[in-house]
Amino acid sequence: MLKIQNLGKAYGDFQALKNITLEAGSGEVFGLLGANGAGKTTLLRTLATLLSPTSGTASVNGYDIVRQAQRVRASIGLVNGGMGLHDRLTGRETLRYFASLYGMSRAATDGRIETLSQQLDLHDLLDIRAGGFSTGMKQKIVVARALIHDPPVLLLDEAASGLDVLARRILLDLVLALKTRERLIVYSTHVMSEVEELCDRVAVIAGGEVLKVGTVPELVADSGESNLERAFFKLLSEQKQNQHGQAVLRG
Repeated sequence: MLKIQNLGKAYGDFQALKNITLEAGSGEVFGLLGANGAGKTTLLRTLATLLSPTSGTASVNGYDIVRQAQRVRASIGLVNGGMGLHDRLTGRETLRYFASLYGMSRAATDGRIETLSQQLDLHDLLDIRAGGFSTGMKQKIVVARALIHDPPVLLLDEAASGLDVLARRILLDLVLALKTRERLIVYSTHVMSEVEELCDRVAVIAGGEVLKVGTVPELVADSGESNLERAFFKLLSEQKQNQHGQAVLRG
């Protein structure tokens, strides 16, 4: 369902993504774990066709992200920090508008809104304007917006950001429920507990490259450390040592 082969993204001389190669399938929560600036958002935005790769290939739900971008967009739901809401629209109007972009009928849309309202506890948000929302309220509507057309692939970039403890619990439970419906969820985060609870496999990313892929137990065992956080920092330390050694050799 997701195949990435030697994917790269450059901005001039800066290489934001470096030969990313990954695969993930339906019924899987695939984690992208990395610090801010690691390349997670760039990767997700490239997969979502918002950015064009400068090398390599990728397909989402069987569609090439460059040659079949429109079909990719119809197959995904994206939660990304840069996707705001129109202050003058209510939550319901926002969801109806985006549903119309996917060609959904009003009856199907309203049924879907009711389902999402139950799943995400949106009842108090649907009929007030987004300009009055808190950060957490906005995030809940953004998540609902990504789910309105019930896509087979979800790209979630720090989706729990800004949510209070109750809303965060609702989101994490929803992700687990979607997995049982054979959806693929690509879950980007820097929060270790979310990775440990949700992810079947995880790719550790730093400096625009994949350092390691595996299950949480595999990553911990391979590192020789006692937990995921320590394993993560050991991988980052090894990467820095390798980069330093390469710089010395070049010098």
